[in-house]
Amino acid sequence: MLGRGAPVLAGVSVPPYTRYMALKADEVYQAGLALDLDERTLVAHRLLASLHPADDASQSEIDDVWRDEIGSRVDDILHSRVELSTFEQTREKARALLDDLRK
Repeated sequence: MLGRGAPVLAGVSVPPYTRYMALKADEVYQAGLALDLDERTLVAHRLLASLHPADDASQSEIDDVWRDEIGSRVDDILHSRVELSTFEQTREKARALLDDLRK
């Protein structure tokens, strides 16, 4: 049960025993908001990457995989193995899918 005056993080009261951790996270968040867009993007990318430390693929390996994927997709387009659609068609399909999920 939360006591009166429990800290609030992102609009949610947190238990007293997490007060110091929550305040630290909130302080980091607030400091992050003070960064310019490029710095904030870099910090966000590094924090997200830190969630998967076991993934030790090098950037060149990642680039090679993406290069292969892009080449495969271009090849599919050039050989008419895929049907292309306009932005408007794609947006309409996405909205219909979202509408179905909301039902």
